[in-house]
Order: sequence, then structure tokens, then C-alpha cells
Amino acid sequence: MKQSLQLKLGQHLTMTPQLQQAIRLLQLSTLDLQQEIQEALDSNPLLELVESAPADDIVPGMASSQQELPEETPGATEREAAEPDTVDDVAAESMPADLAVDTSWDDIYEAGGAGPAGSGEEGQDFEQYTAEATTLSDHLLWQLNLTPMSETDRMIAISIIDAIDADGMLSVGIEEIAEGFGPESGIETDEIVAVLHRIQHFDPVGVGARDLRECLLIQLRQLDPEEPAVRHARMIIDKHIQLLGAKDYATLMRRLHIGEPELKAAIRCIQQLNPRPGSVISAGAAEYVVPDVIVSRRNGRWLVELNPEIAPRLRVNSYYAAMIRRADNSADNVFLRDNLQEAKWFIKSLQSRNETLLKVARCIVERQQGFLEHGPEAMRPMILHDVATAVNMHESTISRVTTQKYMYTPGGIFELKYFFSSHVSTAAGGECSSVAIRAIIRKLVGAENPRKPLSDSKIASILEEQGINVARRTIAKYREALGIAPSNERKQLV
Repeated sequence: MKQSLQLKLGQHLTMTPQLQQAIRLLQLSTLDLQQEIQEALDSNPLLELVESAPADDIVPGMASSQQELPEETPGATEREAAEPDTVDDVAAESMPADLAVDTSWDDIYEAGGAGPAGSGEEGQDFEQYTAEATTLSDHLLWQLNLTPMSETDRMIAISIIDAIDADGMLSVGIEEIAEGFGPESGIETDEIVAVLHRIQHFDPVGVGARDLRECLLIQLRQLDPEEPAVRHARMIIDKHIQLLGAKDYATLMRRLHIGEPELKAAIRCIQQLNPRPGSVISAGAAEYVVPDVIVSRRNGRWLVELNPEIAPRLRVNSYYAAMIRRADNSADNVFLRDNLQEAKWFIKSLQSRNETLLKVARCIVERQQGFLEHGPEAMRPMILHDVATAVNMHESTISRVTTQKYMYTPGGIFELKYFFSSHVSTAAGGECSSVAIRAIIRKLVGAENPRKPLSDSKIASILEEQGINVARRTIAKYREALGIAPSNERKQLV
């Protein structure tokens, strides 16, 4: 057996730790990125957040990512030099030289001085003091504690309240509640029904109903029964709720022996009711979206800039960096040197993320100027490949950049993915974006006759007259995506 040596040439891609970190930061949302930055600041002593520093001390690309920078205001340097630099300087100017022996700190300064400047009771952030939202169950239990009941009825009432869902409806049957007590308790269904009727008088009106019909009837009992509209509404909900759901207005008028004006008044009365009374109490907290990119129009040009809130200014701590240069090869110095390298990698990855995000956003704005100026109907078809070719990046990179990233425009806040859509061929040989078709469908439905709403086939015919060939099934898919009901459910009396 002879041994031989062979030389082979090949190429392979190695994912270095810094490259993995850059890719991971690239696909993070704004909230996740802020959490990642905070964790890096907590774990790495050589990283620090720059609140206010000269431009030379800030890592390039982190201080500002705007296309245009405002001119320096004359006299700003003089004003900044005249202002005290630290809290100690402020205290030195305002603190009396001599204080009485029995003088306390609170006699001179207000408590809570660590808060923001000028933060009195009027300037405090009320979100910090917002109490936990009251749930529907807590609201009902609070009313229960104010209601005189026997111990048995109170126990039944607690079981009923536990079975009421967030919409205010009773999620289980009376028999199931009775089974929960057991035969040894001696509690019958009639007792449970009686306690349920007492709970149905609690706020909000309609809570504890077993179905939609009962919920609406409970609310109608709170209105004047002598009113003809209320009387007709009760008859509709009690006996003809199925016809109302099917919008069979002709049959309703024939069954109730009323005319169209009376039916309109009854329907308006029903529309004022709340089919989910519990939502009034258990409404969720509002969720806010922080845009990553801000688009504005200045001097006839569209300007793209990063949101400064998601582009914090980071730098390496100069004190620890100087210690590394003066120290030896001890364990502490090795620790500092490793953290210094990690800090540089982290800052470089953030800078690369911001540059990539800004580059992709500028490309999107350049291609979608029609949308920014005229609305969704002017949206151009665009796919990931188009942007990847324009910015000379891979499609996977563009996908990571545009996921969970938002752009603020004069027309609202949109996810970057919103600007990518498929296309439909037009009769003239051009292309029309699916987003534009959805906007046209919404416009057509908004302008339709409520008595005779447009069907999917009719909408397809109208689009065909405009040179856009779209199948009826596609129209139905776009309509459902917009949350628009079918034509038979949109029919209503005017």
C-alpha cells in the first residue's frame, strides 16, 4: 500500500462570531433591539451609552443617520459653555453655604430629586403610576360585595362570576354549574337561575347572559318600553333574530306588520346595543408601535432618516480602555481586553444594522414615491429580489431587514413588508400591485349603494373596465383580507 499526498482546492464560508452577531441584530425588532442593547450595557463594563457628548467621541454612524443635518445655530456653543455641566455644579450654585443645625434636606430640596428636571406632580409620567387594569371578574366581585346575599347565594354567585368570560357571556350551562357543587350541597338549578338573574342586573348591562338573544333583551329592558322602536326591537330580538341576521327585511316587515320607517327605527335601536358588554370593562391596553425609519418631505424631496430612539449612541469607556493599555497580562486585564473586543464588535454590528436598514428604506421610498404622494392606489408592485438587486444584497438579508420594522410616513405607520406585493397584469401590458387592487376594492365598497351592495363578480367587472383583469376568487380573497363582509351581509336599509 502506497501513501500519497493530494492537494485539493475548495471554498467554504465560515460564520465568525461577529458575523453571527450582526445577522442576529439585523433581524431583531425595535423592542428586542433595545433589550439587547440594555443587556450588553449591563454585562459589558466597557460599553456606555452617550447621553450628550462631542461628535468626536461618538462612534461613526451611531449619532445620526440622516441624509441632511441642520445647520449649527449661532451662539449655541456659548450657551452650552455657560450652562453647568454636572449635577454637582447645579447643586453648588443653589445650595446655601451655611445651613442651620436643625435644618433637614427636605426643607431646602423637594424629595425625589433623582427624577427628570422640572418633574413636579404635573410633569411626572403618569404611566409609571397607572394601576393595574380592572378585570371584569374584579368589577363583578366588587358589586357582589355590595349586594346583600345569603352565604349559599354568595357561593353560587362567585361560581357564576368565575364562569363569565371576558365578553360578559356565561360560558357554561346552569346544569354544569350545579354539578360543580355536588349532590350533597342540595343546590338546585332554580336557585342558580335566581342568583344569575340578580347578577344580570350588575354593571355593565347585559353581563351574565347565556346567549346573544338574552344579552340584547337585558339591555332593551333598560329602555322605555312605551317607545315604538324599543317595542319593535324587543319583538325582533325575541322572535325574529335569525331574520335580522340574514337581513331579510321584507319578511321582518311582513311578520311585524310595520312599515320601513318603523323597521329602520327598530334597527337603529338594536345597533346601539353592545353584543359584548364585558369588553367595556376588560378592554386591553393600547399597544404603540415605534417606527424604525421616519420619512418626511422637505423642499420637494423625500427625506429618509433613522428614528434616533432606535439608534442609540454607544462608545467604549475611555477610563477602562486606558487601564488596558497600562496593565499587564493579569486575569483582570484579560477580562477587560476581551470585553473591549466584544464592545467593538457590538458597536460595529449596530452600525452595520443601521446602515443596512437605512439603505433598504431609501430604496423602498425611491420606488414607492407614488404611494407616498397619492396613496395605496398608486402602489407599485415590488418583490424582495428588486430591492436586493438595487442595494446589492441577498434576498435573505432584505427579508431580515424588513421583518418587524416600521416606517413612519405622512400617511401613517407601515411595516416595511407592506411595500412588497405581487402584481396583476393589466390590459395595456403593465402591472398593478395587489395593494393597489385592495385599495380600489375598499374605495368601491365605500361608495356603493347600501341597498344594493356590489358583489364580487360586479367588482371584478368594474376592475376589468379599468383594464385590470382579476378573477372573482381573487376579489373574494382580497375582500376577506380587508375584513369586508360579503354583499348579502352588507345590505342595509338607508
